[in-house]
Amino acid sequence: MTGQPFPVEAGHIMMFARAIGDENPAYAGELALAPPTFTMASAHYDPAYHLRPKPDEDWFGSGRDAGVMAEGAGGLHAEQHFEYHRPVRAGETLYAHNSTGRSWEKQGRTGRLLFSERITEYRDADGEPVVSAVTVAVVPEGPATPKDAR
Repeated sequence: MTGQPFPVEAGHIMMFARAIGDENPAYAGELALAPPTFTMASAHYDPAYHLRPKPDEDWFGSGRDAGVMAEGAGGLHAEQHFEYHRPVRAGETLYAHNSTGRSWEKQGRTGRLLFSERITEYRDADGEPVVSAVTVAVVPEGPATPKDAR
């Protein structure tokens, strides 16, 4: 199977469930099922993930430069949608395949807003779909203009 591998480990499921405050017993043990949004934790296994710390490199979230992202970056995480083809289970490895979805724009109060989708398909070792995730990001076309400056 190709794609970014994401090993689904029982301990990782347990820690994820604790972090979201869900003590459902289905999320514990060697045969644990994963909570619905668990696949978002696959970023920990993606060496190219832009928010993942890298040795000897500044990174967004490090506390340096007041959390300002590099030039041309930024925006907001606007939406997240999941489609479940079957439960995610401890002990399996999923493979993440990313693609670009739709893009569109809307006029906001302070200018044009640019929306884009990123689609991640998580498949099992047999290539069968497990979870499909769509992330919608929104980026303002230019810097926001304060109401008094207009």
